[in-house]
Amino acid sequence: MADEINYDGAHSTSDVRYAGFWMRFWAYLADLIIVFSVNGILLVPFHFMENGFQLDIGFWTVTGIISSIVFYLYFLLMTKFYNQTLGKMIFGLKVIREDRQSLKWSDLLFREVIGRFIYRVFAIASLLYLFVAFTAQKQGLHDMIGNTRVVMEQK
Repeated sequence: MADEINYDGAHSTSDVRYAGFWMRFWAYLADLIIVFSVNGILLVPFHFMENGFQLDIGFWTVTGIISSIVFYLYFLLMTKFYNQTLGKMIFGLKVIREDRQSLKWSDLLFREVIGRFIYRVFAIASLLYLFVAFTAQKQGLHDMIGNTRVVMEQK
């Protein structure tokens, strides 16, 4: 049997430790604090425009559009370039592909954009995040869609 390639690119036959529900929850909470802080800084100028009235584009507000773009870009770009967000860095977690190869844009578009969009738009889908607690490889719906896993970082 050939050696597997782990998420750091090194050859290894040892199993990885999958990150459980609570570790991922705390990492996500840290990420939300970071994203909301960045959005707060970016969106302050809009409070002073038009005497504080919201700028609307159809059904959406400009601030809503910008904050959504920041949210999705944060998760997408951090995961693509670092295999982890700042919250995952704090808690020692990393995103890997199912086959342990490098993450592709297509994997991340499904995981970070489509998967997170489903969670945010359909409130009942948030309960599906509990899959992480009960699946063998601790996968959420967005992990299943993107064929990814979240693992404990090996030092």
